[in-house]
Amino acid sequence: MFSRDFDATRQSIFSPRRDVEHASSVRGSDQNSAKHQKHNGEILTKLLQYICLELIFIPGTLRFCWRMATRVMMLTLLLALACLSSPTRAEIFTSIGQMTDLIFTERELVQSLKEYIRAEETKLEAVKSWANKLDLLTRASTSDPEGFLAHPVNAYKLMKRLNTEWSELESLVLQDPSDGFLSNMSVHRQYFPDEEDEKGAAKALMRLQDTYKLDSESFSKGKLPGVRYSALLTVDDCFDMGKLAYNENDYYHAVLWMQQALKQMDTGEDAKTIKADILDYLSYSVYQMGDLPRAIELTRRLVAIDPGHQRAGGNLRYFERLLSKELRDVTQESGDERPIQLDTYERPKDYLPEREIYEALCRGEGVKMTSKRSSRLFCRYQNGNRNPRLLLKPMKEEDEWDSPHIVRYLESLSDEEIEKIKELAKPKLTRATVRDPKTGVLTVAHYRVSKSAWLDGDDDPVVERVNRRIQDITGLSVDTAELLQVANYGVGGQYEPHYDFSRKDEPDAFKSLGTGNRVATYLHYMSDVEAGGATVFPDFGAAIWPRKGTAVFWYNLFKSGEGDYRTRHAACPVLVGSKWVSNKWIHERGQEFRRPCGLTEAD
Repeated sequence: MFSRDFDATRQSIFSPRRDVEHASSVRGSDQNSAKHQKHNGEILTKLLQYICLELIFIPGTLRFCWRMATRVMMLTLLLALACLSSPTRAEIFTSIGQMTDLIFTERELVQSLKEYIRAEETKLEAVKSWANKLDLLTRASTSDPEGFLAHPVNAYKLMKRLNTEWSELESLVLQDPSDGFLSNMSVHRQYFPDEEDEKGAAKALMRLQDTYKLDSESFSKGKLPGVRYSALLTVDDCFDMGKLAYNENDYYHAVLWMQQALKQMDTGEDAKTIKADILDYLSYSVYQMGDLPRAIELTRRLVAIDPGHQRAGGNLRYFERLLSKELRDVTQESGDERPIQLDTYERPKDYLPEREIYEALCRGEGVKMTSKRSSRLFCRYQNGNRNPRLLLKPMKEEDEWDSPHIVRYLESLSDEEIEKIKELAKPKLTRATVRDPKTGVLTVAHYRVSKSAWLDGDDDPVVERVNRRIQDITGLSVDTAELLQVANYGVGGQYEPHYDFSRKDEPDAFKSLGTGNRVATYLHYMSDVEAGGATVFPDFGAAIWPRKGTAVFWYNLFKSGEGDYRTRHAACPVLVGSKWVSNKWIHERGQEFRRPCGLTEAD
């Protein structure tokens, strides 16, 4: 493509507006609370306007609206206080297990909304019926007031209506069927996902798009492997995806999603988004990707449908001058717009050197399982060196890789044990962390998207039984091991390539534990995954796929205590499904006689 001095050109070109809300001085829960307070107020105000418009023909409605306004202010205040006192809700998207609760929350809110609508309709029907009856009566009475009142019954009923029946109607109007719905909303809102959750889920779709080489249309039309339910993205959804990428200066994905939004709109799909906005973002993003001819073509389309656009005309002239300077051909015309595909532009490089190898393995490509290596893999019964608990029922062991040696144990967990572990873990799930190599402190990281919980053997006999089984199978002591970690991966959940052991440049990583380095990893798969979610080892090209109830085991350290750098591994993004795992990190202390030191570094 064409190269330019972007810093110099930014002063000459105008970009579409960015959403800068994330740059506010308000952060975290304060920002979320402020946003929710405003949102609650908007909902209540709209309800007030709706009720007032429906009842405006009724005498006394103005007084009713003022009374309702006071109630709205009080409810808004209560909702604001509820939001301020609510716990932090961010990062819901990092756990499918916790997201399932939102499905039932939404169903309950829908039922509550329907009940409110029925109550509102019933009330309005009663009011309209009364108004229609009085409309006919007042037409007759106003045509000849004295004649009408000459009849004593009419005179009596007028007194009765104005003294009693209009007061009853006023009481009916003042009844507020929305109280139940609004109360339900305020209770559940504290558990709603926030802006960071929406952003995280959108980024997850883009991550899946990159890892599994799926074009935007595959997502938009729900064409994913292993899916059981249909899910479509509208023009507005695609536009929002592209706008989020644009706000993050991710022009690569902004182009892909804005192009998809434009494609669906061109087929006639209805949308709230206008075509000029899509072309505005798309043309500028294409320009940032270095494709001047296409930027010119898209900007011309924008000018054609919106000649008075505040940026398009100036940008078009600038693009054309820039292209003229680079090509020395001011009359060059672009042909028909070529569709933008996944490989039209090169994805920018990032911080991960083995990105391409890692993602290829996640797709099942580049696995270095040769026939010679396969011939060295066997299956056997493992009795834990004649462990009494395994003599009568030995474990089924399969070789997954020869060097480094990785084995899989079948029937390592029963379905009942899996459900119990998930039940214990779910209330404790929090955003998964990584250990800072410099400080040894646990912290969240963007390259690990999941939620985890730690279970002690004292929490339940099942956990204690699983810990003992791990010790029996591996022959290693779990007395100095870390607690059983249970993890559930969310939308596009992953853990990019990492080492389980601490390297020489991070000597304090496990200092606080006082149990030495992580000598081995024992990883349970507690669910099947419809698509994606493999455990891959980029260094030697292995991919291990989740199978419910099985476990894989490998050593992170040689017998000498030196780290085996080949064991750098990753949890691939979950494309379709919910991935549950639990793992036990076994430490050096206590293994002195169970796994004696070797004499050389590579032992």
